[in-house]
Amino acid sequence: MKALLRLSVCGIALAPCAPLAAQDAGGEAEDAEVVEEIIVTGRGLDPALSTGIYATTTLERDVIVASPSGRIEDVLRNVAGFQQFRRSDSRSSNPSAQGVTLRALGGNATSRALVLLDGVPLADPFFGYIPLPAIAPETLGMVRVTRGGGSGPFGAGALAGTIELESAEPGATAGFLGSAAINDRAETEASGVLTQKLGRGFAVASGRWDRGQGFFTTPADQRVPASARAGFDSWNAALRAVAPLTDSVEVQARVAAFRDDRTLRFEGADSFSTGEEASIRFVGRGAWQFDALAYVQARDFGNVVISSTRFTPTLDQRRTPSTGIGGKFELRPPILEGHDIRIGADYRRAEGELQEEALNAVSGAITERRRAGGATSNLGLFIEDDWQIGPLLINGGLRADRTTITDGFFRAVSAAGVPVRTLAAPDRADWAVNWRAGASFNATRRLDIRAAAYTGLRLPTLNELYRPFVVFPVVTEANAALENERLEGFEIGLDWQPVNAVVLSVTAFDNEVENAIANVTIGPNLRRRENLPAIEARGIEASVAAKFGAVSLDGALAWTDAAVRGEGASLNLDGNRPAQTPAFAATLTLGWQPAPGWRVAATARHTSAQFEDDLESDRLAPATTLDAFIAAPLWGKLSLIARAENLTDEAIITRNQGGSIDLGVPRTLWLGLRYGF
Repeated sequence: MKALLRLSVCGIALAPCAPLAAQDAGGEAEDAEVVEEIIVTGRGLDPALSTGIYATTTLERDVIVASPSGRIEDVLRNVAGFQQFRRSDSRSSNPSAQGVTLRALGGNATSRALVLLDGVPLADPFFGYIPLPAIAPETLGMVRVTRGGGSGPFGAGALAGTIELESAEPGATAGFLGSAAINDRAETEASGVLTQKLGRGFAVASGRWDRGQGFFTTPADQRVPASARAGFDSWNAALRAVAPLTDSVEVQARVAAFRDDRTLRFEGADSFSTGEEASIRFVGRGAWQFDALAYVQARDFGNVVISSTRFTPTLDQRRTPSTGIGGKFELRPPILEGHDIRIGADYRRAEGELQEEALNAVSGAITERRRAGGATSNLGLFIEDDWQIGPLLINGGLRADRTTITDGFFRAVSAAGVPVRTLAAPDRADWAVNWRAGASFNATRRLDIRAAAYTGLRLPTLNELYRPFVVFPVVTEANAALENERLEGFEIGLDWQPVNAVVLSVTAFDNEVENAIANVTIGPNLRRRENLPAIEARGIEASVAAKFGAVSLDGALAWTDAAVRGEGASLNLDGNRPAQTPAFAATLTLGWQPAPGWRVAATARHTSAQFEDDLESDRLAPATTLDAFIAAPLWGKLSLIARAENLTDEAIITRNQGGSIDLGVPRTLWLGLRYGF
């Protein structure tokens, strides 16, 4: 099963089988023939040497599958600087608000960090959000988070950094893995991963289903008869296969689908998101290593907006179909001794169309029909080199991107078909050059010192360009004239292992995003997406990992001074903290593994105050939570699992618009069984 799961992502590795020994009738051992066998693991190419030059955090499988919530966003919160657009998780937020970023660079609901699953970008082609419920943590073997502007493959999306998700290797999921759990609100989750060896390759089938009535996001003193729990019903399924073509080349294929349904705040305020995707990847591990990838994604989203005064539908965003296609080719030629050179190209295209109807809040009749959409594309050419000179490692990378924004339009007609508003945006195209450079010096056997500088690029999404939206009563307008975001930054850090059991990492950084896209207030209950002159974020990130026998400690913190810069900022925003951006966030996990199969862990997290809006008028109070996880073996591969979210029942404010509050997950207790983990 492990092979199959790992297979689902990608990769092949070669390894010899262990010598076999047989006993003859007289009890004497006979030498068995040693057979060379290709072992398929489903990995991509090994990470570049320069990974250690940039601020990087790696989470292993034992951490990934021990999340108190069982969700990938909870796993990622263990990384210093990781942030979602809102504090709510993927059970109780609107799917289109699931943007992720790093280093408190702020923004709106679009992701400023590049998220990859086995090399494939996961961001929604229309909105740019990450479909978090479609990512099953139990299928993953490793998460690597690199902060700072990206280069190399798909670097145009790595404005704030890159989050690489990698499927588990075959050994981690061999045979069958299964789990089922229920919580104190009678919500349930169930998952399974089946791995089967196929010749010299593997296949893995996985699926997960989460459903429940949810909790009230509305505080008790603000509820009305129409108030509803944040109900959710989501499933995902995937089939992956990996097979060797030659002794050094393997092919990896994956198909997947998901659906996620949610209700938010009021009865009838329902949303859905769906997706289907397929990818194929060829990985060569010979002298001339290569990685060739192609993928296609089909996504859809719908949402009903309910009036907060009449509690009837005012908008039916019934469909937002979108398509994403792309691919990359990376070559690592062995042409210079002491150098690890990577040359390649990548391409992404996104297209989609909004289809919605405005409704009369009294009669429910259609008052306006709206369509909006377009296409964006990015062609990137890159070259990067790692040069090892004794204890010094130097990295340099250059990337050129051809970006296009085409076929943009917005059209609104009355119920009778009479045009109300129309927009035909002019096509645009541009070239941009980005780079990164850094060095790491092995000062002693236990101390590495590193420094880096970089630039980055992000295109506006179709959502930001053409789709207006409503979080009642606030209307946010789109802006077809948005320019590309550009990042410049530098950092310096160290990695220190004072004793074998302790590893410390500290990074100081200064990043600035020019033309940062934000939801800017332009009037009462009215906002518009605009390019701010800049958002500057400077701060400190630190992490510690320690293990003393059966006891472990893992901690991370991020302190960031972030502010809007530029005298030309709308409504005198210069000096304001970007919306939804905390100054301080920290997490600390204490673990205990008294015997094989046992795991006891408690996690404390703190997020400082932040502002809902750009004017700093609506404050979200700080929040401190305590979570817990217990795994106790019962029999064989079967274990009892107990989990707790927000044990102290902290009031986590996730939204505050003029005193209208939404809350995050309350105290939640889970009990379940696992097999094969």
